[in-house]
Amino acid sequence: MYVCLCHAVTDSQIKNAVIQGDSSLADVKKRLGVGDQCGKCVKMACHIIQREINAQPNYYEVA
Repeated sequence: MYVCLCHAVTDSQIKNAVIQGDSSLADVKKRLGVGDQCGKCVKMACHIIQREINAQPNYYEVA
């Protein structure tokens, strides 16, 4: 699904950016250009970033 129409960025591209180490909108914006034109995609992009971060296991947490 396209999230940012200005730069033709999809949700899969945002997820892959998070997997590669981006952890904030600023990081994803630098890599993909999300949110630097009209800004309508920012809310959805933040939601996708946060959901992907929460889905990744945190190996540094001690049980």
